[in-house]
This record gives sequence, structure tokens and C-alpha cells, in this order.
Amino acid sequence: MTIKNFSIEYDAINSKNNFTNGDIVNGRINVEVSKETRIQSLLFIAKGKAQVCWTEYYSQYHHDVYWADEKYYDVKHHILREARQGGNEVIGKGRHVFPFSFKIPDRKIPSSFKTSIGKVVHKLKAELKQAMKLTKTVKTHFTFVSKADMNIPGLMEPQYGCKDKSVKLFGSGNVSMDVHTKQMGYKQGEDLKVTVEISNHSTRSVKPKFILYEKRSFFAQGHRRVCTNEILKEKVEAVASSSKASVTRVITIPRELPPSILNCSIIKLEYRLKIHLNIKCASDPEIKLPIVVLPASEVPAMKQPPPSAGFGFEAFGNPNQTPWSTAPQQQAAPQAVDPPPPYAAYASYPSFADSSK
Repeated sequence: MTIKNFSIEYDAINSKNNFTNGDIVNGRINVEVSKETRIQSLLFIAKGKAQVCWTEYYSQYHHDVYWADEKYYDVKHHILREARQGGNEVIGKGRHVFPFSFKIPDRKIPSSFKTSIGKVVHKLKAELKQAMKLTKTVKTHFTFVSKADMNIPGLMEPQYGCKDKSVKLFGSGNVSMDVHTKQMGYKQGEDLKVTVEISNHSTRSVKPKFILYEKRSFFAQGHRRVCTNEILKEKVEAVASSSKASVTRVITIPRELPPSILNCSIIKLEYRLKIHLNIKCASDPEIKLPIVVLPASEVPAMKQPPPSAGFGFEAFGNPNQTPWSTAPQQQAAPQAVDPPPPYAAYASYPSFADSSK
């Protein structure tokens, strides 16, 4: 095999190996050949897009597939062009390193996200073409975390809800509750304080229950698929009949929880705080408050040496650019950066902190 190694890698800019709007991604494409080799073209591609796809079964013989995608950027840099030297570039035996650099657009783009139905991916790709051979392709994904959008209506305003319920079956009277939170938006790892005022003017005891859950919505071809998943839940002591109580809980937003996705037309990741009163042999009154999970403060970027002169976003595709040297590289090979871990399903979360007063 003439091409012994063909790979693509990028440099981390912080300890979490995350990127955000406006960051510059630097990296390199490595090509190692066992002898002098002709290459038609070498192309660098950076893509950010969302995709959804699911199947709905109506019977054993009838089902429909719904799909959609949304693109955010598609950057292409011709590192070696087909028009050069009659359509071929000759590189000598050995290892060759081709640097690349591109800037992530500084606009609203959803964070990396992945489920079995939909995903938001950000990836780097390289394509190598040779005459009379199949195109070789390599790719790697990087984790993108969108900057916190502080312009969401009501984000930092207090949230309030109230509910009344008449108890008729196996009892009588009325139960009411009022729920208060300081705001709607919270960063990963931040405490959410919720207070519930309960007036139990019934002959039954009631037990408050707190649930933090996520709501995933996927949209395609005029259809919607919704999935919900509980993240945290806890019951507290029952409120006796003909009594009042004030219950306060502090919920720590899990640091591993992905930020809300509200800026994508085909995928939405939303969170809700549900408070309901458990009444035996009766329908439970409940209140749902929206919660927006914001990314934690951006991690400071590590100091990086400036890119080599002549390389970068503007250099690719410049017809007056001095060609890169195609002589094999003699210096030690740079160490590859491990690809960022995918957004995995949450394994466990901390329990509620009790701050009852």
C-alpha cells in the first residue's frame, strides 16, 4: 500500500476540549507514503449540522420514515488542487503534514447533541484523491458548546404557578399550592431554589413531589416526535389534613446536563420542573415551570503558539499563495489530541439538598 497513514487531528484550546462561537480550530492533516506518490487533490472540510430520522409503525406492513436536516456551516479549503501540475501533485517518500485553520462562525448554532433519533454534529474531514483509485476519507468530531443566550424572554425573571384541587372521592375539601422560583435560567452546576406554599383544607393528607425532567422534541416533514426523561425526583413529608406548610428545596442543576437547545428548528431540548401533590384515590394537582439550562462559564483558552505564517483561513485557495513544500517532514510527529467524548446519556445525578424552613 502506497499510503501508509492518512489522518486528521486538531489542537485542544482548553482543559475540557470544548469549542464555542468564534473560536479558531487549528490542526493538521497527516499523509505518510512508502514511495514517491502522485495526488490529484487534498481537501479539508469543516461541517456543523443537525439531523433527525425516525420510523413510525402503523401495522405489520405499513410504516413511514420521517427525516430532516439543517446545516450551520460547510467550510472547504483546497490544500492541494487538481489543477496544479496537470492534475497531480508529487510528494516524496515519508511523512507530510498539512496544517489547517478555520474559524467557527460567531452566530447562533446549537451545541453538540446526540440521541438515537436526532443529533447535532460538528466535524472535521479530509478527502484525498488519486487517479484510478477510490477517494480516501478521514474525519473526527469535536464538541461545540454554544455561548449562553441571555436574550431569551423571561430568562432571569421570577417564575410562579398556582393550582387548586377539590377532593371529592373518599374525602372532601380543597387543596391549593403556590410555587415560586427566583428565575427561569440556570447554569450547569448552579442551585435552583423552589418554594411551595401548601394549604390543605381537605380531609386527606397530601405529599409533595418534585421532578426535574427533560423534553426532547424532533421535527420532520410536518410531524413531531417527543421523548421525556426524568432526571431528578424526590418526595417530601406529607402535609396533614386541615393544615398549611411551606416547603423549600434546593436543586443543583447537574454539571453533566447538556444545555437547552432552543435555536434549532428540527431539535429542541427543554427542561421542566414539575411539582405535584400526591393524593390517594384522586387525580394529583401539578404545576410545571420551564427551566433553561445555560452552559457554565466558558473555560479559559490555553495559550497556543500562533499558526505558522502563510497558513490559516485566508491562505487556502489563494492562487498567488506560495505552494507548500511537499518534501517529507523530518521533525518528530506531533501528538494527536484524543477526540472529545460524545454527549453520553446521564448516568447519575446528585440528590436534592434539603433546606426546609
